[in-house]
Amino acid sequence: MPELSKATRVRSMFAEIAPRYDVLNHLLSLSVDRWWRRYAVKKVRAYLSRPGAVALDLCCGTADLALDLAEVAPAYGVDFCHPMLRIGLKKVQAAGRPVEIIEADALQVPFANQSFDVVTVAFGLRNLEDAASGLSEMLRLLKPGGCAAVLEFSRPRIPVFRSVFQFYFTRLLPLIGNAVSGSSYAYRYLPESVKTFPNQESLAALMRRVGFSNVRYYNLFFGAAALHTGERPDTPPQIEPKSQG
Repeated sequence: MPELSKATRVRSMFAEIAPRYDVLNHLLSLSVDRWWRRYAVKKVRAYLSRPGAVALDLCCGTADLALDLAEVAPAYGVDFCHPMLRIGLKKVQAAGRPVEIIEADALQVPFANQSFDVVTVAFGLRNLEDAASGLSEMLRLLKPGGCAAVLEFSRPRIPVFRSVFQFYFTRLLPLIGNAVSGSSYAYRYLPESVKTFPNQESLAALMRRVGFSNVRYYNLFFGAAALHTGERPDTPPQIEPKSQG
């Protein structure tokens, strides 16, 4: 029996934990995740304040970041996990903010080139089949001068804090998350996926290689998470297709 693709495994995992996803996010982060998303919106606010500005949040899950963006400008949320989107849609309807939810793959977003002033992804880039392809899709969707923002777990910078955080992240968090969510896999996958994801400098370098300019990153919670931002230049470089050999 062939091994399932990463996309299939990730979609199935999030479908399984969708009913308890928001509760666990806030519980396991002590609600720091709310502050991280608000910080991301703060960093892109100037781009969303332009006349007619529109935002797109990829891997939007239950729409928390899309709702925060919509406090500044109309926003779209895209995700390929239907149960997560159903929860997000209820939250959008309750909030009454200008958010449209779309079920689609973040690597093949059904919008034309240069459609958005801001494109974000929060804790979703490492879940894609290929991070570079996800960044290239973000670049394609941005208007010239628009801004991409990537919020993701990263590498703590202070040695003592790094040790404490690693113990919590790799030992305690999976135990709590798996017990509350009922999933035997989801919260083991989380630290494993972070371990193999590029650190702050490597992700910034990857964004530059894809074609972003003015790439910066901001460490959050001593580097346990990081926000990377980058702009689409007027004429981004052409990216050579990956070899199939």
